[in-house]
Amino acid sequence: MPPKRRHVGSGNDGCKKIKINSMEKFTITPRVDETQEFIEIANDFSNPLDLVREAISNSFDANATKIEILFGVIKNYGETILEINIEDNGVGMDESGLQSFFDLGNSQRRGFLDKIGEKGHGTKIYFNSSNIKVETTKDGITWVAEMREPMKQLFDRKIPIVDVEKYQNSGKQNGTKITIHKYNNNRRERFTHELLCDYARWFTKFGSFENQFELEKHKNVKLLIKGLDRENPEEITFGHLFPYESSQVQDLFEQHNVSAPDHFCKRIVKDGYLKKHPEIRYNAVFSIEGNRVKQISNPMVRRHGKPRINGDYTVQERYGLWLCKDFIPIQRKNEWIIYKGSEFVKFHAFFNCQDLRLTANRGSVDNTPSELLDDIKDEVKEIYNSIIQSDFWREIDWLEDEADAFKTIEKEKKDFEWRKNKLLKSNICAYENLILVEPERESGVFALTIQLSSIVENIFPFYILDYDTHSGIDVIAKGDNTTPITSSKLYYIEFKHYLTTNFNHSFVNLYSIVCWDTAIKHGEVIRDLGGEERKLEIIQPAHSTDYTRYFLTNPRSIHKIEVFVLKDYLKQKLNIEFRPRTDKDTL
Repeated sequence: MPPKRRHVGSGNDGCKKIKINSMEKFTITPRVDETQEFIEIANDFSNPLDLVREAISNSFDANATKIEILFGVIKNYGETILEINIEDNGVGMDESGLQSFFDLGNSQRRGFLDKIGEKGHGTKIYFNSSNIKVETTKDGITWVAEMREPMKQLFDRKIPIVDVEKYQNSGKQNGTKITIHKYNNNRRERFTHELLCDYARWFTKFGSFENQFELEKHKNVKLLIKGLDRENPEEITFGHLFPYESSQVQDLFEQHNVSAPDHFCKRIVKDGYLKKHPEIRYNAVFSIEGNRVKQISNPMVRRHGKPRINGDYTVQERYGLWLCKDFIPIQRKNEWIIYKGSEFVKFHAFFNCQDLRLTANRGSVDNTPSELLDDIKDEVKEIYNSIIQSDFWREIDWLEDEADAFKTIEKEKKDFEWRKNKLLKSNICAYENLILVEPERESGVFALTIQLSSIVENIFPFYILDYDTHSGIDVIAKGDNTTPITSSKLYYIEFKHYLTTNFNHSFVNLYSIVCWDTAIKHGEVIRDLGGEERKLEIIQPAHSTDYTRYFLTNPRSIHKIEVFVLKDYLKQKLNIEFRPRTDKDTL
């Protein structure tokens, strides 16, 4: 006989159990922690501006031809509250549409190739607020739905309830209006007008670059947008903004001389099918642009020497190669278009593929199968290689070489004039038929030391054997000129123009420091790179032929590092004093 089965039952824990004699078998049905999933998805949108992208995508999916996104503030019992109003003239929503709007993972657009929304996650970004009100009209019926304190309820482990009113409204056109209060915890610094416009032009469907492929379905869609720092909304033109292509290279150089490469612009537009996935289509735009071109067409690019704008960015932070879906940039892949190191900054490039699989927050293409990404990468590299091997790329190289040469000539002219002026203003001293020049930098201190060592015997208690200018100037020296080098004690001597308490070398093996001057006072502490501390000890001359001595001392070290302050040392030792050069001086 088969073993006797006894049904044990099932409970709320999702388990069904059957007992067979002493053996118990059961199944587990996976469940979803609904409140936690709502919280995770709502918080997955790390950039608060993503609300703009989701709002515009929903309006496009609703076939809207006019979209308004207005940021403002209202007063409520003395509190300033961020209010966002999103409105479009799309097809509107019915009861099932409203249900999908507030649901998680329920999208009515899944499976429609011409729709952007497919995951049912986007509108959950609205849950980061204190109140969501939706008024939508479809075919003569208006629904008004309101959700209060969605995030607060979720953290209280409650699914937020939506209160809905429905009434006939035959005279009202289709469309949807959404009002959101206290979004982003009422923080408002990201919602300035320029920042919102920049985001709309770069990272939403309204900034689509599909117009480069003569796709005109959305060309008449209007967007009105207003930031908190603007009183009236601004109408934005549909489509991503690319700069005009430049004139011939030779003309550029004649017009702009040294800045000619910054004014270069050439655009490559290409579409086709992937090699290993021939059923998958792509669209690509590679605009090669100089920095000045980018600045002219994009007010948010940071200008050198100009005041910062809230939300501005450098070319390195924004430009390069973007992978896109729905013609909306998703993720940069600059490492695909690099062969020297930083040439991606020349590119304002987009590669669109509708078969990319995105993460829940549309922030990454990493859900895409690796073999498809590899195929896309190969196509990108083929386009990129064709560009860098083209005649116009060689023209860019020529333009940059000419500009660099021109810059070098101009720089040499300016440097020469600067050095002449410095020469005329320098202090000098005549000594032993030589004209000595007061040093103005570390190299001058070294040159003066070498000059004096060659004409005044034993002016310094060391003999220079080798010098290095890799990091400042330091020399290896020994203390006499009679002992062979192989049996001599060798040590470092550091040169400084002006000795400060910030000493960027080590005291280890350091015998002396030669500087022109110092403001360090007796008893002040100098710390080296290794953290060792020494005090400056200043000893006044013991007799008329003596000189002021400076030492860096450490009670735990028997060696005192002598500092030669040339300004004092040369006056006291050789009676050398420097004076301004006059118009009568010949050297």
